[in-house]
Amino acid sequence: MKIPWLACYAEWACFILYWNAAAKNSSAAKVSESRKSRRVHELLLNAGFLLVLVPVWGLRQRFLPDTSFVVWTGLVLQTASGALGVWARRHLGRHWSGEITIKVDHRLIRSGPYRLVRHPIYTAWLGMFAGTALVSGQTHALLGFAMAAFAYWRKIRLEEANLKKAFGPEYDAYRGETWALVPWLM
Repeated sequence: MKIPWLACYAEWACFILYWNAAAKNSSAAKVSESRKSRRVHELLLNAGFLLVLVPVWGLRQRFLPDTSFVVWTGLVLQTASGALGVWARRHLGRHWSGEITIKVDHRLIRSGPYRLVRHPIYTAWLGMFAGTALVSGQTHALLGFAMAAFAYWRKIRLEEANLKKAFGPEYDAYRGETWALVPWLM
């Protein structure tokens, strides 16, 4: 099944190119996470990315059957997740940052995908990792997804503490009205 893999790689390439281009329009940070904390996230995410995409000797056993349905379901999940990520990123506009930050003139975004979930970009990235793991169906990809999930679990905890500190009761109210990643699940 070469076509789904080619599409999977192409989607990742386009998504990352878009992400890097869009990052250039972010506004200045007033407060930012430490370089060490950011490096931990990048290390976990990059290791997960390599694991999800590159077959690793000894970890090629399948955790899912190699069927067209599973593979195409993974590709659809990856595509939908990428679209969610672009929508959420565009909705944040200049308030976006790869680092956990509070921007100059920062405001709490509660519209678009942020009406339902507080971290739709993380939902999108995790959905792309999960979709790729389904396309692969191999253990290395499942481990890559798990590593990315851990990276974002860690980042969400840090970011929520940062946003609570910056926005206080307004963020508490927002937290009470929304889900962290997936409506009605988490």
